[in-house]
This record gives sequence, C-alpha cells and structure tokens, in this order.
Amino acid sequence: MSRRAVWLFVALAAVVAALAVWWATRPPTVPAVTLRAAPLVRTLQFSARVATPSRVDVGSTLTGRVVQVAVDEGAQVRKGELLVRLESDELRAVLAQAQASEHQAAARLAGLRSTGRSAAQAAVEQAESVLLAAQAELRRTQDLVAQGFLSESRLDDVRRVVAVAQAQLDSARAQSAANADAGTDVAQAQAQLALARSTTAAAQARLAQTELSAPADARVLARTVEPGQIVQPGRALLSLALAGPLQLEAQVDERYLEQLQVGQLASVVADAFPGQRFAARVQSIAPLVDAQRGAIEVKLALPQRAPEFLREDMTLSVEVETALRERALAVPVAALRGDPAAARAAVLVERDGRVEERPVRLGLRTLDAAEVLEGLADGDTVLLGPALKPGSRVRTDTSGPVVAKARKGTADDMGSTIGNAWGR
Repeated sequence: MSRRAVWLFVALAAVVAALAVWWATRPPTVPAVTLRAAPLVRTLQFSARVATPSRVDVGSTLTGRVVQVAVDEGAQVRKGELLVRLESDELRAVLAQAQASEHQAAARLAGLRSTGRSAAQAAVEQAESVLLAAQAELRRTQDLVAQGFLSESRLDDVRRVVAVAQAQLDSARAQSAANADAGTDVAQAQAQLALARSTTAAAQARLAQTELSAPADARVLARTVEPGQIVQPGRALLSLALAGPLQLEAQVDERYLEQLQVGQLASVVADAFPGQRFAARVQSIAPLVDAQRGAIEVKLALPQRAPEFLREDMTLSVEVETALRERALAVPVAALRGDPAAARAAVLVERDGRVEERPVRLGLRTLDAAEVLEGLADGDTVLLGPALKPGSRVRTDTSGPVVAKARKGTADDMGSTIGNAWGR
C-alpha cells in the first residue's frame, strides 16, 4: 500500500471517530411547546336526549271495541281533535231511555203546576160549598128539633153530613197545598226530574267517552291501537308530546357538578346529523343526585327555534362551555412535575440550550392543560419529553403535530388553536 493511501485511510478513520464522538456527546432532542397567550376554554361534554316539557298517554275509560283510529304516528293534532272512536250503539240507546224518563218527569211536574193545581183549587171550592150547605142544614134541623118537629136521630144524621163535608174540605185543601210550589207532590216531582236529568247527564258523559280527543295541541309519538281491537281502562292507546318548547335532558356525572351553572352556553349536535350544530343554554340543574347512577339531571333550553330534524328521545352530543380565559398561558398537563391537581407545580423549560426548572402557580384546569398564573412568560419553551436533569444540555423540537379545535367566533390562529385543543 502506498504512503498516500495510508494517509487517506488514517484521515477517514479520524473523521469517523470525530463523528462518533460528536454523536455520542450531542444534547438530546425533546418535544416542546412555545407558549403564546391565547384564549383557553374549558368545556364539558356529555350525551343528552330530546324531550318535551309534557308527555301524556291517552287511554280509554271504557271497555269497548275500536271503530276508528283517526291519527297516525308523527301527526300534529289540535286540541279537541278526534283521536280514537269506540262503538257507541248501546250507550246511545241508554241515553235515549234516560232522555225519555227525563221528559216524562218534566211533563208530570208541569202538569202538577198547571192543570193539577187548577183541579185541586176547584175541588177546594166545591168542598167549601158542600160544607156551607151542610152547616145551613144543621142549623135548620137544630131549630126543628127544638120545636119538636124532628127527632134527635135526624139531628145526628145531619151532624154526620157536616163532619163528612168538613173532612172533604180538609182533603181538598191538603191536595191543593201539595200542588203548590212548596208542596210535597211538587217537591217529589222535582226530585224525580232532577234524578232523570242526572241519569241523562251520566249517559251523555259515558257516550262522550267513546270519542277520545286530544287534550291539547300535540304531536303523536306512538300508536298502539288498531280498529277492531277491544280496549280496556288503564291501557295507553296513544302517546302524545304536548306542544311546547323542546328541552334537552342529560344525566351528568356528579363529579362535574361544580363546573355547571344555569345560563351557560352549549353547542349541540345530533348523532344522526353531525354537520348541523345548534346552540343551547343550561336551563336547570336538579337539586338531587341520582344515588343509583351517581349522576345529576341537567336540562337545556333552545334559545332559538328548534331544528326540524329533532325528534323525541333523539340522542345528542352536548358541549358546555364551563370556563373561559380570553388570554392565558397554558401548559399541557404532561409537562407538570408534581401533583397536577395542586395549586403549585414545576415545569422544565429550555433556556440558552440548557434545562431549567421553574416553579409555577396554576389557575384554570382542563383535562389536558392548566393555566399558568405565575412562573412563565409569553415565548418560553416548555419541555414535554421525559424528565431531564436541570442544567443539562438539550435541544427542542416544537414541530410536533397539534390536534386543534378552534373556538367558535375567534380567529383560527395557532395560539388560539393550541389553547382550545387543551381547553377540553
């Protein structure tokens, strides 16, 4: 081998050795994020269902055969509109019989108050005249007996005639009194008429129960009856959602109760229509926690008209904005050293190519990020990789992918994107 080739080989070996030493002693490259003040949003996500304030089941109070079902599922009905009709022939006959009894009682009462009253008065007048004649005959007989022209037996006969006439007058007067407005016959006739009218009203009410009508403006949710079926009291034939503003009902884990408040805004999307997001607002939070599920019921109202595609019991995904910082420095939870739930922690930052530990005071927290109130400044580079010894050399890589969710109504800049991606 020539001298020149030997020198080339030695130079190449030296270069390789130098590269190996450089590779072995170069500082490690760790992922990092450069802090920028941006909006930080904390949201709470949960599932909900569409519900109406009032939902009723319509059933029959009679046992009977269904003749007609006038509505289908999904139909909009107005108050009083016919829903279901039952057979009514027998009840109509009962009503006709009750009405005939009522007319008969009314006619009897009217007769007592007109012709019956006149006949009773005439009978009183006739009895009075008969009594007057008998009394006059008694006086003449007494005079003749006193003069000896008639016997005492004749006087006894005349006295009996006067007594009979008096009894007839008393009877006629009693009958006349009975036919008066406060009399017993009229009172009895009035009671019979009242009884007949109540029987008619009961028959009319039972007949009316053969037609089931909508109790209010509503939408038919379910229909479980068909013509020809025999129905009985207590069975639901139709399920109605009464007209009114739609509500969203959700069961939220009680651990997040502190984050929820009445009036908070929410973004809602139906699983069946993922591209049609709409707004809602927290309307009420139940005062009791469901002990079986460890959840609390939350109701949300729609401030605007509900989308046409919403259906009763439809599954929805709700995202409630529970906290907001318009400008905040936020670090990923993975960058915190110590207890992430504590008010203070520490982070590792890159300063002049070396690792530096910084104590920080934390504020608003989300699942992925925490707001830094003290200890860091805009532009600081926070290390996300494994724990390194403070003072050691380090290189940072801030080019890693960021899964972002832009806040509604703000610019989709990088700072805003990062802040909202952590704000869940």
